Amino acid sequence: MAGADTSQRILDIAERLVQTRGFNGFSYADIARSLRVTKASLHYHFPAKAGLGKRLIERYEQNFLNALAAIDRGGGGARSKLDAYVAIYTAVLRNDRMCLCGMLAAEFATLPKPMREEMRRFFDENDRWLTVTLEHGRTTGELEFSGPALQVARTLVGLLEGAMMIARSYGEVGRFQAVAERALADLAA
Repeated sequence: MAGADTSQRILDIAERLVQTRGFNGFSYADIARSLRVTKASLHYHFPAKAGLGKRLIERYEQNFLNALAAIDRGGGGARSKLDAYVAIYTAVLRNDRMCLCGMLAAEFATLPKPMREEMRRFFDENDRWLTVTLEHGRTTGELEFSGPALQVARTLVGLLEGAMMIARSYGEVGRFQAVAERALADLAA
């Protein structure tokens, strides 16, 4: 297997495993079995599971930031941007997965420190983007809410992450969508 391609395949499998089982719910043996390679070959690319975890979060965050940038480039008002933001979560849930960082947040106490810091950075970036979007919507009169936009952003992220967990436990994406739609409707001016 080629080096860069193998690293990406390892990350792809590890991401799926974290999103479905959690970080502590898989081992290198699980990845090796999926790739039909030895655990030693995995250690060549990612000597420690903590390094693999940190790289997973970095890649997930970059992909998420790219999706947010695409939403911004697409134009539209704050509400349409928030709808597109929720659609990212919905797509993950439709694949019977959870937000990678949401799953990791549940295991926060057992994660290595570098992973904790990366995970927090992911949520900070979500807060930042949502705060800008919410403030813009309030300024244009499209959205209405009381208090700081950052507080609303954090509430929205927490609500979506929690709604994902409960919807997944029922196997009902519609359950998540109903919660998300209600939250966004409450922001409409």
